[in-house]
Formats: sequence, structure tokens, C-alpha cells
Amino acid sequence: MHDKTPEEIQAMRDGGKILAGIFRDLRAQVKPGVSELELDAWVDKEIKKRGAIATYKTPEVNFPAAICISTNSQIVHAIPTSYVLQEGDIVSFDLVITYKKMKTDSAFTMVVGDKPNGVQKHLINATERSLYAGIDAIKGPTRTGDIGAAVQKVLDNAKLGIIRELVGHGIGHEMHESPPDIPNYGKKGSGGFLKPGNTIAIEPMATLGGERIIQEDDGWTISTRDGSLAAHFEHTVLITEDGVEILTQL
Repeated sequence: MHDKTPEEIQAMRDGGKILAGIFRDLRAQVKPGVSELELDAWVDKEIKKRGAIATYKTPEVNFPAAICISTNSQIVHAIPTSYVLQEGDIVSFDLVITYKKMKTDSAFTMVVGDKPNGVQKHLINATERSLYAGIDAIKGPTRTGDIGAAVQKVLDNAKLGIIRELVGHGIGHEMHESPPDIPNYGKKGSGGFLKPGNTIAIEPMATLGGERIIQEDDGWTISTRDGSLAAHFEHTVLITEDGVEILTQL
């Protein structure tokens, strides 16, 4: 992970606020009857309007859309399609933008319409809680196992499947910077060392069923093998001397 100048960190702060603003406004666009492609077009336009670049569409990634929209049993990296969202669908949005050459990454999951059922609420609330537990585990210099252990504790207690094959990552100059990976499970005191100035994306993914995943034929979309519903939450954070700063929130 390259060290970043104060100007680069500030660009990530500013980019993170742009991303958070897009997500805030995106929630209002998500309703029964809207298609994934319409939401992708809306996000694409908003990124440009706010002076940022859709990282997924750059040669570094070559994804065929501005945002990943993963519905129901799709976990991540799903290509938006003409599918029209229905009341009660669970949908996850994962977005990376580039601002002043620096990248930020965030994701959230929501239920389409006003009537989430208890199981959906449990999946979404626990996955989001696990993200913040992972963030709260950072008290300055830290090990990736400290973050993973905190995420895993929440998901285990909620009896959710943890997607172990997909992990968080360093981010900044590039979308995925290494080392180290940030697994959503682990043991306190183990794993790679993170120091103040590092910027990482923490991104728990959980399911109502098993932990096995499959890659769909499009080469991008990753779904649950057993067809169970999935949720995904993510923030880009900056590790500070005594804690952490969430860059992708307003």
C-alpha cells in the first residue's frame, strides 16, 4: 500500500463525500417498477455531474456499467440488467468513484418498497452492524484479524453465512491495493499490520444460508450457491493515530 500525501487523503475525503451523496440520493430512486439499467444510467449521470469518474468503466476495471447492482441471491459484482425491481426484492449497490485521481469504494443493501419482512431486516441490519463493528475495532495501528474477528462475531451471533472467499482491501491510487486483504473473519492479533495513513475498504457480505459462492456465466456476477439472499455493506476508512475516519459518509 503506497503512502499517501495529505492532498491525496483530502481528495479521498472529498471523493468519499461525493460517493455518499450519490448513495443518499440513489435510495430515493429505488422503487418497485424501476429497472437496474435505469438506476445504472442515473448513477452514471450523477457521477459526472458531481465531477467524478466512474472507476468501473475505466480500463483498470473494464466493468460494463457504472455501478454493480446485485439483487436477491446475487452477492456482488452483478452487471445491471433490464430486470425490473419488485416490491420485497433485496438489492445491493457497490460503487467505486475516482476523484482527483484517488478512489473510494462503498456499498449498501436495501429492500425495495416499504414492507421488508423480518428475515430481510435481520440480514440487512446484522450485516450493516458487522461493518461498524469492524470499523470500531480499529483503535489506531491494528491487525486485519482484529477487524475480521469483530465482523465475524456479529455475523456468527446473527447466525448468518459469512462470505469468506471475498475480502476487503487497500484502496486509494488503485481500486485494490495490497497488502493486506481484510477478511470478514479472523482472530484478534493475527493478520497483516495496518498503520496510520493506510486507507482500506471494509466490506462484510453475509447470507441467510450457506457460505459457498458461484460465479455466473457473465464472468462478473457472484451469487450464493444455495440461492439464499445476500447483503453487502462497505465503507472506505482512513486509519489514524488513535482510531479511524470513515471517508465514505456525509
